[in-house]
Amino acid sequence: MHYAVIKPFDVANGTGVRVSLFVSGCTHHCKGCFNSIAWDFNYGDVFTSKEEDEILDMCDHDYIEGLSLLGGEPFEIENQRGLISLVRRFHERFPRKTLWVYSGYLLDDDILSKDGKVHIDITDELVSYIDILVDGEFIEAQKDISLRFKGSHNQRIIDVKGSLKQNKIITLEF
Repeated sequence: MHYAVIKPFDVANGTGVRVSLFVSGCTHHCKGCFNSIAWDFNYGDVFTSKEEDEILDMCDHDYIEGLSLLGGEPFEIENQRGLISLVRRFHERFPRKTLWVYSGYLLDDDILSKDGKVHIDITDELVSYIDILVDGEFIEAQKDISLRFKGSHNQRIIDVKGSLKQNKIITLEF
């Protein structure tokens, strides 16, 4: 897996001050995407255990509320495999901090469904660590800069743990 950038202090992609990892590689190619440079799976640098350790160390401060994963597309199959160790270690080390993930794929149709576009052997484990998922492709015609934590009206901000517990999509408003 490659990554475009690691932001040690991010206040735009989830609540509070967060560490954000922007992975490379996305097949959605949404018109008007703010990060189209990261569509290429080989853009940026190779993500290694060194970067994983650095991200976890960046999260190890009281003022950091959590970790956000964006892209590119975190749920592309190649990226799921590249992220599972980081997400697992983040959850073990910081059980009280939150994990936000941004994806153009839909949680119910593409990610959780056993025949979903990106459901693989580790998807359920990966999803189990996520607190908030912002899902749905960015649609330029529905863009609204006044929306918090999402770019277009079609996107959903999902309480993943609540949704898994109740077996239905629980959305949040900010």
